[in-house]
Amino acid sequence: MPAPRLPKRPFALRHPWDPNFFLLYVVLIWTPILAGFVPEIVRHYAKGAPPQPWMVRLHGAAFVGWLVLLTTQVTLIRNRKVRLHRRIGMAGAGLAVLMVVLGLAASFVTQNRDLGTPKADPGFLSVQLIDMIEFGGLVAAAISARNQPAAHKRLILLATLSLVDAGFARFMANPLLASLGDGPWQFWVALFSGNAVLIAGIAVYDWITRRRLHPAYVFGALWIFTGQIVASWLYYNPAWKSFATTVIRMW
Repeated sequence: MPAPRLPKRPFALRHPWDPNFFLLYVVLIWTPILAGFVPEIVRHYAKGAPPQPWMVRLHGAAFVGWLVLLTTQVTLIRNRKVRLHRRIGMAGAGLAVLMVVLGLAASFVTQNRDLGTPKADPGFLSVQLIDMIEFGGLVAAAISARNQPAAHKRLILLATLSLVDAGFARFMANPLLASLGDGPWQFWVALFSGNAVLIAGIAVYDWITRRRLHPAYVFGALWIFTGQIVASWLYYNPAWKSFATTVIRMW
C-alpha cells in the first residue's frame, strides 16, 4: 500500500530575515546603477559635451524616481506602515507606465541621433525594447498579485532587476567582451550576468529560508532570462539589424 502523501506546506509569507534581505537588495540595486551612470555623467559634462536630449533626461529622472519609490516602499514595510505603502503603491503603478513610455521613446531618440555615426548600434534596440517588455510585464503581474504579498514583493524586485543591466553594462560589458570574444553567448554574459547573479540570489535566499521557490519568482526569472536570450540572439541577427535600422529612420 503506497504511503499517504503529506500536504505540501505553503510558501511562508514572512521570515525574520526578510526585512534585512529586501533592504540589502535595494542597496544591491542602487550600487551598479550608481557605479555605471555617475562616472559616465561626470565624463560627459567634463568634456563639455552638449546635454542629453530632454527625452533621455526625462527617462533618467523617471528611473531614479522608481528606485527612490522602491527604497521608500521597502522602508515602509520594514517599519510596518502597510497602509501608507499601499497608498503610495497606486502612484507607483502610474510611474511604471510612464517609465515604459519614456524608456521606449528615449531608446528611439538616442538610436535616431546616433544613426550614421560611429556610435550607431541599431541592433541594440533589441535589448532596449525587451528591457521595457520585461519590466512592464513584471510590474503588471505584481499589480495583479498585490493582495499576495510574497508574490508581489518578488515580482516588483524582479521588475527592477530586469533594468539593472543598464548599470552593469556600463562598466562590465566592454572588458568582458574583450576577454570572451564576440557572439550571442558572450554578449549575454557581458550584459546580463550581473542581473543573473542578483536574480539567482533571491532563489538562494528563498531556498535557505523556505526550502522552496515561490511560483511568482520562477515565472519572473524565466520571463527575464527568456527575454535576455532573445535580445542577445536578435542583436547578432542581420534581419533584425536591417529591420531596426528601418524603424529607427522612421522615428
